[in-house]
Amino acid sequence: MSQERIPKRTELDPKDTWATEDLFVSDEAWLTEFANCSDIPEKLAAYKGTLGESAENLLAWLKFCDEVNLKLSRLASYAHLKADEDSAVSKYQDFRGKIAGLLAKVGAASAFEEPEIMAIPQEKLEQFRKEEPGLAMYDRYLYKMLRRKEHVLSEAEERILASAGEVCDSPDLIGSTFRNADLKFPDAVDSEGKPHALTAGSYASLLQSPDRVLRESAFKNTYHTYEQFRNTVAAILNAQMKQLIFNARTRKFDSSLEAALFRNEVPVSVYHNLIEAVHANMDTLHRYMDLRKKLMGVDELHMYDIYVPLVTESDQEITFEQAKETVLEGLAVLGEDYLDVLREGFTHRWIDVYENEGKRSGAYSSGARPHPYVLLNHKNTLDSQFTLAHEMGHALHSYFSKKTQPVVNSQYVIFVAEVASTCNEVLLMKHLLAKTEDKQERAYLINYFLEQFRTTLYRQTQFAEFEMMMSQKAEAGEELTADLLCDMYYQLNREYYGENMAEDREIAIEWGRVPHFFYDFYVFQYATGFSAAVAIANRILEKGEEAVKDYRTFLSSGGSQDPISLLKIAGVDMTTAQPVNDALKLFNELISEMESLMEEK
Repeated sequence: MSQERIPKRTELDPKDTWATEDLFVSDEAWLTEFANCSDIPEKLAAYKGTLGESAENLLAWLKFCDEVNLKLSRLASYAHLKADEDSAVSKYQDFRGKIAGLLAKVGAASAFEEPEIMAIPQEKLEQFRKEEPGLAMYDRYLYKMLRRKEHVLSEAEERILASAGEVCDSPDLIGSTFRNADLKFPDAVDSEGKPHALTAGSYASLLQSPDRVLRESAFKNTYHTYEQFRNTVAAILNAQMKQLIFNARTRKFDSSLEAALFRNEVPVSVYHNLIEAVHANMDTLHRYMDLRKKLMGVDELHMYDIYVPLVTESDQEITFEQAKETVLEGLAVLGEDYLDVLREGFTHRWIDVYENEGKRSGAYSSGARPHPYVLLNHKNTLDSQFTLAHEMGHALHSYFSKKTQPVVNSQYVIFVAEVASTCNEVLLMKHLLAKTEDKQERAYLINYFLEQFRTTLYRQTQFAEFEMMMSQKAEAGEELTADLLCDMYYQLNREYYGENMAEDREIAIEWGRVPHFFYDFYVFQYATGFSAAVAIANRILEKGEEAVKDYRTFLSSGGSQDPISLLKIAGVDMTTAQPVNDALKLFNELISEMESLMEEK
């Protein structure tokens, strides 16, 4: 598929688009089901005051909540998938708004749940458990609720917070609409004066071009465009931080960071340990940047130079069909039943493959029923091949969890969300390295692997540190102005990449194009997940069937245990910095091998 012109949605081959008809056969069917669900808030409210009366009532409530969850998640999945296909189609923005409104009403109508259940004496809950064996399925759900007791407010206050859900979600929605629908970039121009369409989706591939003029043009045109809207973008991000702080303080947390990690049962120390471990190994990243500068043969290394492959001769186009076959080969170690589900996803349109006008940028996996959905913007590159492996890791994690666990325990928490995806990437890389004896190809792959470390462990930790700095400033009462954000980000970027990097001031506004800053302290889990994934992949390759069995248990466990315990099942202890340190040790070793390979050329 030519990437010179971004096609319209209607120009795509249907086989390359996801099968939203598996959720609803038509928009009309969605509207009919939405209308049928309009009385759910009223039905939920009818349970008010009954939950502590009997074990039967409590179980009936929990089962009804499962039913509601299934119906509304199906509606929400369709609305969000259709809206992401083309953000300029107002009908699907309306669908998304409709379901957001209904979810807010559902939240308000069920706001009595936590206060009411928490008011049930422990002895009485234990008696309910004996009287009604069906409650055993909800043990973990009730445990997680009761541990939040000191952070739950009165029924009236909970209703107000639930009703404010749409308002709190507004910064994310506004930011997404601005980036994907309204923001337009001038074409990037190459060394021959030829224009190239510059979009949020094409930016990454343009930065990998061997044409340095094109890379610089894409870099500057992107950030000069963001610079024109710096105050608007800062105001949106400032609003995001304020809503996080508002919710954290209202629920009696000391910080928004503590509130975010508490929800997923992750100690705050894990966040700080990651940043400390990366800072202790910052010289390794500087060493890699120095090696990159040397191998590229440039007088100055710029920020637009750090994505281009160092071994350009090994660069090649990888079609989507080729990517699928290679991913299947690389993940064969996980067993034939794993590959069967992977093939099912490939052949039954779980995936929306190519970019089109207005389509959401980047990539993601949505763990829907009856099957997951994956959004890609495939570019026929090695990076896109790894993105396929990554997102299908998410998809199969969701698939096995939903297939194995009851509804109430089927959703894994964010902290483990990036483990399966990144484990797929590591296994694919190990496979590619193992099957080549060509030094040039090996150098190319090692360079790509090094970039995985840089972009996942270092870059995502940089994002995590910036997010923490923003929240600390905002919690201290400072306004997150464009000037403040740019100054903080620029200095942090200099610290991570070192003084030998050229001073590209444009990078100061990179924060404006990072959607993950609206995800509530999400990005650090890319780095911790990467570290855990390296450990799990190595264990699978070393121990074989035993480790695969443990890993499959992890994939099928959903949220049935806290995330630290789940990772221990797969053989990783994230209560220590050891996985992070071991991963960074491997990064250092790969740099040494890269140096040796390039010297042998």
